[in-house]
Amino acid sequence: MLAIKNLVLSLVALFERIPPAVARLGLRAGVFVTFWNSGTVKLDDWQGTIGLFADEYQVPLLPPELAAILGTSVEVGGAALVLLGLGTRFAALALLGLVAVIQFTVYPEYWAQHLPWAAMLLVLVARGGGEWSLDALIAKRFGQRG
Repeated sequence: MLAIKNLVLSLVALFERIPPAVARLGLRAGVFVTFWNSGTVKLDDWQGTIGLFADEYQVPLLPPELAAILGTSVEVGGAALVLLGLGTRFAALALLGLVAVIQFTVYPEYWAQHLPWAAMLLVLVARGGGEWSLDALIAKRFGQRG
C-alpha cells in the first residue's frame, strides 16, 4: 500500500511541474480548432451558410444574413485571437456569448457538447491566455502583470 501511495505522490508531483502556460496554450489551441473549423466551413459556402441561418439556426431577433455575418465573424475572429493570445479574455467572452446563443436558442438539447466549450472559454476569460500569449508579451512590454 505504501508503494502505491508513493507512486501516486510521485505522479502528482510530476504533474504539478507542468507549466500552467502549457495548459493554457492547450486550451487556446482546442478552442481555436473548434471555432476556426466551424467558421471556415461557413465561409466556404456563404449561400449555404445564409440558408443554414434562415432554415435551421433561426437566431431570434436577427435577420439570417446579419446573424450569419456576426456568428461567423465571432467564430473566425475569436478563434484567431484566442490562438494568438491577443485580447484573449475578450475574444473568449465573445465566443462564450456565441456558445450561450447556440445553447439557449438553437440547439438546447446539445448541452453536453456545449459544456466543454463553455468550460474551456470560462477558464480563458477568468485567467487569460497565459505566459505564452501576445497578451503577456504586451503586458511585459508595458510593465504590467500578464
